[in-house]
Amino acid sequence: MKSLVINAPKSQVDQGIKKSFQRTMSSGVGEGYAISKNLYDELCIDGKISSDCGVVLLSKDQKLRAEGILVKLVCAGKTKTGMQRYDVHIDELKPVTYKTESLNRMGIAIIEM
Repeated sequence: MKSLVINAPKSQVDQGIKKSFQRTMSSGVGEGYAISKNLYDELCIDGKISSDCGVVLLSKDQKLRAEGILVKLVCAGKTKTGMQRYDVHIDELKPVTYKTESLNRMGIAIIEM
């Protein structure tokens, strides 16, 4: 199963850039993640999320991890360089034992679980 990994680092929360790990856990929505077209295409077929996609929510600096099911990606503007941002909607998000993942410069990755 493919999973989208998103990071909610406390350092960016403190600067008001990202929503906290705890707020993302309670709301089930990770806001404003820049996802390149090639990564988006790995998760979606004809614009629809593959039925078996997961989400891993990390806070690498706090060593927190939760896992859930990817429900949808909702367009949420663009970066300064024109990359599409998405709000990541997640169901059944549950805390799990921390394990780190390698992330791209935008703080995301796609992994096989």
